[in-house]
Amino acid sequence: MGAVTAASARTTKTGEPYTPKRILVLGATSGIAEQCCRLWAERGDSLFLVGRDTNKLAAVAADLKIRGAAYVDSAVADLDDTARHPELLAHAINSLAGLDVAFLVMGALGSQPAAEKNFADAHRLLHTNYVAPVSLLTWLANYCAQRHSGTLAVVSSVAGERGRKSNYVYGSAKAGLTAFTDGLRNRIDREGVKVMTIKPGPVKTSMTEGMKGSEKFALVEVVAATLVKSIDKGTPVVYVPGIWRIIMAVIRTIPDSIFKKLNL
Repeated sequence: MGAVTAASARTTKTGEPYTPKRILVLGATSGIAEQCCRLWAERGDSLFLVGRDTNKLAAVAADLKIRGAAYVDSAVADLDDTARHPELLAHAINSLAGLDVAFLVMGALGSQPAAEKNFADAHRLLHTNYVAPVSLLTWLANYCAQRHSGTLAVVSSVAGERGRKSNYVYGSAKAGLTAFTDGLRNRIDREGVKVMTIKPGPVKTSMTEGMKGSEKFALVEVVAATLVKSIDKGTPVVYVPGIWRIIMAVIRTIPDSIFKKLNL
């Protein structure tokens, strides 16, 4: 597929002028990414999708074309393969003929019990949820800083706000990613580049299917609608749903003497 042509102005459903964006989605077969992509496609944005599941990626790309995306291209890749990142990102941006938004939604919950018993399992969780995103963001940040434009929207997690026994390996990786995006934002905001830290609470997707209490998790359609609006604005820190900002503020204040007795 050839490079996308220059975007022409459109109007939104409410009649407001809108210039379609060129959006790179890293982890495009996740439930949250797929729902966001549907909203972007319906308003005529151009999309480059990266995921590791060949069949799912092809199905998502085909669906987005039907929904009205101005341009869709994709690449099958294991994003844990950091050595491939420079070539992959350069190819994606060349295909899109530029970049307005990079949406990093990669991640894996993994198994906390397995990670407690075997460092190899812990290392895989840390690599997928921290090392690999840092590699991608380092390349993307330097690209955008040189051009003084772009939005880097990064999905971290409320799990990174305080370690809990049920998922502290995953949570520690997300805590590191949150700190990294905080620092990156402080570094390149002055260059005209927006860095967003997105902190979802539990969301009803295939990744959380079967988990205890999953029937109460946030609907992915609601989360996606909030994220698309927030990315348009470049909101620095986003909790989705917003109630998690209050919940985590409370959890952070619980004294350690009490917190370690809780079954969280």
